[in-house]
Amino acid sequence: MNRRRQMTIGLAAALLSGVLVYGMYWLQLRQLREDEMVRVVVPKQFIPEGAILEEGMLAELPIPKSALRDGMLLRPSEASGLQALAPLGTGEPLLDWKVERFPLLPRPGEATFQIPREYVKSVSNGIRAGDRVGVYLSSERLASRRLFAEAVVVAAVKTSANVEIESPESDSLRSLTSGDKEKLYASRRDANGSIDSINLNLTEEQWLELDAACKDGGAKVVIAYEASAIDEENKEKEGGS
Repeated sequence: MNRRRQMTIGLAAALLSGVLVYGMYWLQLRQLREDEMVRVVVPKQFIPEGAILEEGMLAELPIPKSALRDGMLLRPSEASGLQALAPLGTGEPLLDWKVERFPLLPRPGEATFQIPREYVKSVSNGIRAGDRVGVYLSSERLASRRLFAEAVVVAAVKTSANVEIESPESDSLRSLTSGDKEKLYASRRDANGSIDSINLNLTEEQWLELDAACKDGGAKVVIAYEASAIDEENKEKEGGS
């Protein structure tokens, strides 16, 4: 009886020792895996272009350190209050170039220029502050062409009374930042005046190129609204459906 009891106790001790060894191994393996991972910020759901980010819209996702790239945000607090410059997909690591805190203000290397009236041939009436526009050169002597390869940001559009153009009942910029495309469209249809002056955020090189092209009166610029990234994404979705 005593021998059987001793064997039972020995077997139980061996099993317990095995469980402890396996537990220690599992904890060490888990710690090793955690040491090889890093957390990055991702949206909890799709976020449209123009939306203002809040911490509740974001989560942290562990990824291998080898997958970490320059520009990935690591803490939701870093992204809180920023505006999305492009659509953000669910679970997609948030990159710093896709967000900006004050999109109407010039970025480093830029300044806000009011384009002289005599330089402008036409401006799309649907343009509002915060839009990205294409700038085209229209010349009587030379072939018309796109002046800047990339779109530029509109800092302000005003009437002849120096009033920012908006709908009296719907703030276009607020609709843009909230991602409400219906209100955004309505605010542009019900604007409070025609565009008399427009301010663009340009680099020094861009302004000097525009000024050199237009100052002798031989050419003028056409400023056109360009489809946003979310518009292009919606077209792709519609085409695939």
